Amino acid sequence: MASFHKRQIGLHMLTKQTEVQLKPKTRGFHLITHEVEQALSQLGVVKVGLLHVFIKHTSASLTINENADPTVRQDFESHFNEMIPENAPYYRHTFEGSDDMPAHLKSSILGSSVTVPVTEGGLNMGTWQGIYLCEHRDHGGARTLVLTLQGE
Repeated sequence: MASFHKRQIGLHMLTKQTEVQLKPKTRGFHLITHEVEQALSQLGVVKVGLLHVFIKHTSASLTINENADPTVRQDFESHFNEMIPENAPYYRHTFEGSDDMPAHLKSSILGSSVTVPVTEGGLNMGTWQGIYLCEHRDHGGARTLVLTLQGE
């Protein structure tokens, strides 16, 4: 039978939140780990916690994946464009442009948030992991992230 150690938690629980505005980016997959780390440093230091990152848009998404080889980003973009083409004859939502409905579909598949462990005030990710903004529109504009830090 497994043994568990009792530990009181929540006595010094911290919850903070901020919004980060990202400059407009071209269509594609963009590493934003550095921007997220900068915002995290402004929120305060927790020994152990979680950082939740949420994007306030329906035609862009967030994901965590390999950060070392730039061709990964190109392959992501190529694959999603092949999987979800523009101008499909069955799309009804077309008045915002041929890239809009595919952007909503791609965003739904990848998701609007990521959650990353925080240890000793920093993101606790794998060596080759990075946070991506996935811009699915040709001209998506500025994007807003909500970062919520919880920990102790």
